[in-house]
Amino acid sequence: MFTSEIKKSLLKVLKALSLDISEEKIILEHPADVSYGDYSTNIALKLKNSKETAETVVKKWQEIGLPEFVEKVEVAGAGFINIWLNFEALSRQLMEVLNAGNSFGQGKMGEGKTVVVDYSAPNIAKPFGIGHLRSTNIGQAIYNTYKAVGFKTIGDNHLGDWGTQFGKLIYKILEIKDKKKLSELSIEDLEKLYVEFHKEAEEKPEMEEEARKLFKKLEEGDKEVKEIWQICADVSLEEFNRIYDLLGVKIDFALGESFFQDKMGAVLQDCRKKGILKESQGAQVVEILGMEIPAMLVKSDGATTYLLRDLATIKYRVAEWQADLIIYEVGVDQTFHFKQLFNIATQLGYGKPEMFVHVGHGLIRWPTGKFSTRKGDTVHLEDVLTEAIERAAAFVPPGETSASQRINIARAVGIGAIKYNDLKQNPRTDIVFDWDQVLSLQGNSGPYLQYSFARTQSVLRKAKDLNLKFLIFNFKSISNVKILNVSNEEISLLRTIYRFPEAIADAAREFSPNLVCNFLFDLAQKFNLFYDKERIIGNENEEFRLLLTSAVGQVLKNGLTLLGIEALEKM
Repeated sequence: MFTSEIKKSLLKVLKALSLDISEEKIILEHPADVSYGDYSTNIALKLKNSKETAETVVKKWQEIGLPEFVEKVEVAGAGFINIWLNFEALSRQLMEVLNAGNSFGQGKMGEGKTVVVDYSAPNIAKPFGIGHLRSTNIGQAIYNTYKAVGFKTIGDNHLGDWGTQFGKLIYKILEIKDKKKLSELSIEDLEKLYVEFHKEAEEKPEMEEEARKLFKKLEEGDKEVKEIWQICADVSLEEFNRIYDLLGVKIDFALGESFFQDKMGAVLQDCRKKGILKESQGAQVVEILGMEIPAMLVKSDGATTYLLRDLATIKYRVAEWQADLIIYEVGVDQTFHFKQLFNIATQLGYGKPEMFVHVGHGLIRWPTGKFSTRKGDTVHLEDVLTEAIERAAAFVPPGETSASQRINIARAVGIGAIKYNDLKQNPRTDIVFDWDQVLSLQGNSGPYLQYSFARTQSVLRKAKDLNLKFLIFNFKSISNVKILNVSNEEISLLRTIYRFPEAIADAAREFSPNLVCNFLFDLAQKFNLFYDKERIIGNENEEFRLLLTSAVGQVLKNGLTLLGIEALEKM
């Protein structure tokens, strides 16, 4: 892309001026105001902190020769160097888009590297709540983004299927075992039993100890307890897969905490070899410099912790999958846990600190506070998705579509609205759950982007019906396209389209799918302005405008696909 070539060219200039700097330190940004060019860099200010230095750099650059795709460079403000791309280079990008098709935007940033994305990870025996949406949705978008920039990408659904909470659930199931067949238990039944346990335990605190004993039995392989646990797991997985199908999410692996039961001993042995495992009040812990509370791996009663299971998971991912990077898309409330986890994993030599990343998403809250399954105060994700689909149906006019098509459109629009409402926001921010906001089909929303893509396809269908020359154009060279007077709206689109691969790369580096959302919304707005102001078919610039419309449609489609949102041909 343009960025790498600009950096290489600028690097030659800096070396010629004896201003020694690495290419990695040359930062290029897109000015917020397009009148300041397509790219801008403050490298001269970093080197000498003066406008004169910037002017010297620009003069030398012009002497040595600008890249063939650069129209001009100028100094602005205190010493920024602004760079404009020429029209020919911008218009050539249309050919790049159409020749690449569905692969436009993909890069090679991660070539030869493997990333593991840990996301969704619901607890078994609980229905998907609205709170599970963020990890599932953001995690899938991060997975898609890393795949697009060239990484070998592995998604792992690290199910919460082990721990003391199952002792609590088993305690309640044993109470009703003779009253109801275990095979008839639904996931709603399991959630109800879990809530009941906590309500009863407020009056009978001894229940907590009994639950811990039952989990200990589970770890020891007690036949009856293990059978009950397996029923809970089977019921839950069937429910989870149904919701994943509704969301259009497919995760490569579902290795829950229970998978690592026979792998924890090796981690404890590694800790002993490193001399970091200590005993504290009967528990086995690891002390971490700078943290007052030691990290507990084994409780005083011999039961293991999920920290130990997470360490076993890291060891497995590095050994089996040769992971170069492990990304955890888990709530921000788990920040302390991941600090402990990454610290110990580094001490054990499982990886370097930069290899582990926690993308801590903010919570989805009621206006009155946090959701809590223990209190039964939650919103099931399926209810939200169903409501979204029903509301979206009202926006699908009968028109030319059949009843089955309208159902599919409503589903795609409703699910897309929920997903985009989440993804357009920085993952780290909290979201107050508000039905009107979540299900809005106006403005910066999934439906707006879907409608914009459908609009491009409507124009192209009309062109096809009219048998226009555009439809048989081979997209080999922009020189074959008649280009006359180009409007400001067309230039604005040209100066946006080429940035799509950069938006994807930035989203990967920042672990922020919202950067792709920002780009797509900007592109859609510019296209709709162009559509409203300019005539496409029947204009003297028809060929070019159809080419531009086709390229916009392809980029919108690729972006929506990256976000896990269906691009609809008709709406």
